[in-house]
Amino acid sequence: MRILVVEDDNRVAEALVGALRRNGYDVQRAANAAQALNAPPVDLVLLDLGLPDRDGIEVCRELRATGGVPVIAVTARGGEPDRVRGLRSGADDYVVKPFGTAELLARIEAVLRRSMNHPTHRDRPLALDGLEIDLAQRTVTLDGQPVPLTRKEYDILAVLARAGGAAVARDQILVEVWQTTYDGMSRTLDVHLATLRGKLGRTGSLVRTVRGFGYRLTIPDPTPPPPATGP
Repeated sequence: MRILVVEDDNRVAEALVGALRRNGYDVQRAANAAQALNAPPVDLVLLDLGLPDRDGIEVCRELRATGGVPVIAVTARGGEPDRVRGLRSGADDYVVKPFGTAELLARIEAVLRRSMNHPTHRDRPLALDGLEIDLAQRTVTLDGQPVPLTRKEYDILAVLARAGGAAVARDQILVEVWQTTYDGMSRTLDVHLATLRGKLGRTGSLVRTVRGFGYRLTIPDPTPPPPATGP
């Protein structure tokens, strides 16, 4: 995935670019609005709203109007009016400085996932011990019967299902489901997970806790074991 970092502060830009590259992203940097608007196509833009040559809100609108690229606004302006203005300008998310690398990476992953407007292999129905999760249709059934999940419960299960059995950090679930990493929401996540497991009945044990990190969905390896070789 290609990311454009639009940041005029060299020290901040270097830290961002380094962190993103260490996490496997192909990163370009623009120091002002002119460079950002003339940059080659990318998959996502991290846009500082305090640019030296133009208002970042205007740049966000122009980026969305010309190419529809997902934009995460990165700024020190954290007041509610600023957030509303940024989101209404077309930003897909709004991150306030200072922020943690883990939070930013989780938000990037969430925005990139939402920006995929076509089905992928991760959106195919997933069948596990009578439990079927259809991500394209947003339905969950157990032994052919609908499971009455709330929106948040479904969203948690979908995040885990799309991870394909890999562990998902608690912070990433909070970002994708509640758009926050606020510590006060951690208990809310625990309550929703307990209720989700209960509604999944015997298959609730498929949602496993990864101690000190997060959660994962137990998905059997589809690759059959090699045939046994006799003497």
